[in-house]
Amino acid sequence: MRGAAWSLAAGLVAGAAAADDADGQAGGIAYAHGTSYLEPLKYEAGFAHFDYVDPNAPKGGMVRAADRGTYDSFNGILDRGRVARGFERLGEWAVNYDRLLEQSIDEPASYYGRLASGVWVADDYREFAFKIRDGAYWHDGTPLTAADVVFTFETLREKAAVGVRSALLELGTIKRISDDEVLFTTKPNASGNPDLVFAIGSYSILPKHYWETRDISKTTVEPPLGSGPYRIGEYMFGRWIIHERVEDYWGADLPVNQGRYNFDRLKIDYFKDESVMLESQKGDVIDIRTETVSKNWMTGYDFPAVHDGYFKRELLELARPWGLWAPVMWNLDVPKFQDIRVREALWLLSEFRATNRILMYGFYNYAKSYFYNSRMASDGLPSERELALLEPWRGQIPDRAFTEPWVGNETDGYGFDRDNVKRAVELFRQAGWEIRDGVMVNVETGEPFTVEFVFGSPFGLRQETPLMNMMNRVGIATTARNLEVSNWLYRMRSGKFEGGQMSFVPGFVPGIMLRNRLSTAAADSPGGQNWGRIRSPAIDAMIDHVMAARTPEDFYAATRALDRILLWSFYYIPGLGSPGYRLVYWDRFGRPEQPPLQRPAWFDTWWWDDERAERVRRGLATLGD
Repeated sequence: MRGAAWSLAAGLVAGAAAADDADGQAGGIAYAHGTSYLEPLKYEAGFAHFDYVDPNAPKGGMVRAADRGTYDSFNGILDRGRVARGFERLGEWAVNYDRLLEQSIDEPASYYGRLASGVWVADDYREFAFKIRDGAYWHDGTPLTAADVVFTFETLREKAAVGVRSALLELGTIKRISDDEVLFTTKPNASGNPDLVFAIGSYSILPKHYWETRDISKTTVEPPLGSGPYRIGEYMFGRWIIHERVEDYWGADLPVNQGRYNFDRLKIDYFKDESVMLESQKGDVIDIRTETVSKNWMTGYDFPAVHDGYFKRELLELARPWGLWAPVMWNLDVPKFQDIRVREALWLLSEFRATNRILMYGFYNYAKSYFYNSRMASDGLPSERELALLEPWRGQIPDRAFTEPWVGNETDGYGFDRDNVKRAVELFRQAGWEIRDGVMVNVETGEPFTVEFVFGSPFGLRQETPLMNMMNRVGIATTARNLEVSNWLYRMRSGKFEGGQMSFVPGFVPGIMLRNRLSTAAADSPGGQNWGRIRSPAIDAMIDHVMAARTPEDFYAATRALDRILLWSFYYIPGLGSPGYRLVYWDRFGRPEQPPLQRPAWFDTWWWDDERAERVRRGLATLGD
């Protein structure tokens, strides 16, 4: 990571800092105000607020944001349907709910008490407990208690989406050990896992008394009861939704919430097309959004409001692993993609440099790692620690993982690389495919080699047009469909595709994400997130090593060894690596001074600025004259 603040040179910190007197010992457990992994906590017990907020930020105004696609449910724990923004099961946008812990986004992996006033974690991570704050309550006035916490996690591991159940796979018992304490343990055969602590701490807590009279296993069009800083206001189902700030929100004065959630209303409009979204923002229908299309970023913001400073286009540096941005992935349940020679041949037909230069206006870096932009990424030849992890799998993983550094598919970016094409054709031949009369066919059956791509965006289709053209040159017939987001999600989740795209963006503690996205268990689970259907005992073992690591040295050795296996197995075609986060907005907002953070923090740390808004209003009136 860029910046010394993100160096993970410090040792493991499991239980975090000493508890203050307010948390103290309860039920014989010594609670702390936070917990972290691989680095000590930055904020001491009794801290007033995070450094990246302004605790005196004014409240008021409405911010208008955008999302793509639609929504058809308010139940965020399922993998059916598309949940409305604000009701996600975890993450910063789960604004209608509270969670036990709040992640500090100016540290790699530190979490502080939110709904929990204290957290305790055993040295081996096989037990951990939370003490629930007094005074927490649901929006209907009912107290939020430890019973709600127990109900939430019993429900999640029984009825939630496959990805959630996979994340909780190692969870054993959930015990309410007092009126305000909950103790979690791992299963007897499970190793301690710091990621499990953070996952439990990050999931939205659900109201037991509300869901006891409803079926939580089904999608719903009834806005559910929450406890968070916002509640649902007006909405037009599937098209837009407004969240209203709760004036008497119980947690408003918590240290982790000071200076946050400053807008009175959050409005999210839904769009099916990025181009329409851009034009709507130019027309002042949207205040702020992420520009996801590099062509738009480079060419779409040459209009008077930008020139006069009323509209801002800002590339934010983020202090986080970027991973892979929209790589091509193959469905390994399709027999032809099970041959590593076929996958390598298809990789050789890709040309990042040319695609980036021609279609992406040179915006992207070349991401040559699943953990791009972090110390988790492999580089050069494997270290002794990496080799020790890889050696038991010799003969079951590509030999080049031991002997060659991964350098990507480098070309000059002009024309097509003839040597790469020759190598690709030879690999196809070795795998039993040859070109006959301009068509790539199976040597034994004569079956043509065809690939059907599905994309959730027209820009994803556009991005992979050069790859499809190269495939056509060697006789592979390609078809591509740009689907509405919900249909695309269905096709990818159910394996009804051959080639597609899905970004791979790990966190600083990526164990559960890796299991959800890459493990055999996830591939074999209906609705799992391993859409490529990767099944590899070696990858499963490396994920276990990542999750079991207790020192920086062991952790990085495991991520880098995993990275090498993934890269040399050619499951994805790595390419786009983002140099920053593209934020575009009307200049109506105040904001605190902030270092590079793990994520954009505009919606929960910025605020409405009347003077700036009036300046924009007058400026737009002048431009319209």
